[in-house]
Amino acid sequence: MVNFLAMGSILGLSAGFAPGPLLALVISETLQHDIKAGVKVALAPMITDLPIIMLTLFILVKLSGFHRVLGIISCMGGLFVLYLGWQSIVTKGVELNLQGTRPRSLAKGIIVNTLNPHPYLFWFGVGGPTVTKAMNLGMLAPLAFMGSFYVLLVGSKILIAVLVGKSRSFLVGNGYIYTMRLLGFALCALAIILFRDGFRLLEFI
Repeated sequence: MVNFLAMGSILGLSAGFAPGPLLALVISETLQHDIKAGVKVALAPMITDLPIIMLTLFILVKLSGFHRVLGIISCMGGLFVLYLGWQSIVTKGVELNLQGTRPRSLAKGIIVNTLNPHPYLFWFGVGGPTVTKAMNLGMLAPLAFMGSFYVLLVGSKILIAVLVGKSRSFLVGNGYIYTMRLLGFALCALAIILFRDGFRLLEFI
């Protein structure tokens, strides 16, 4: 269970701090309105991701007997995580591009996250397979993975909203950049684990 807790924590932190449409909206809403508006955007995944998780788990349970298919999915998840890791390693900060808009922050966050392909790719290629694997250990392991993932995903975006609300320079400072690089290397390590699991299912090792 500790392994799944650690995986969820690393993936949640990486997703929370990584530049993307939802983080950009967290930043813009915070700067245009206030920290509370940024926090509302940060909460959007708690609403939008549940249907994605349910659909993904339903599909993967149906495919549970097809080891080669699951192996391919695991390798695809490894490629996706490796890509995210590389993006984190080479990041140079977050550019701020503000536009005057009305403070309908939660609604905007839901729309942006629903249209963002990353949650779908993550849950089908990484999150879903990890949860189904964790289920073999009982219910605590998948709950540990999903709980740590969402606590740190949402929590890190809320932290960014607070920090940006107090200092705009945070997103281009060395602290943010070095944190992203560290998380990037951790993601690359997780990608290797996903490749290993995929190769085992494909009976390559």
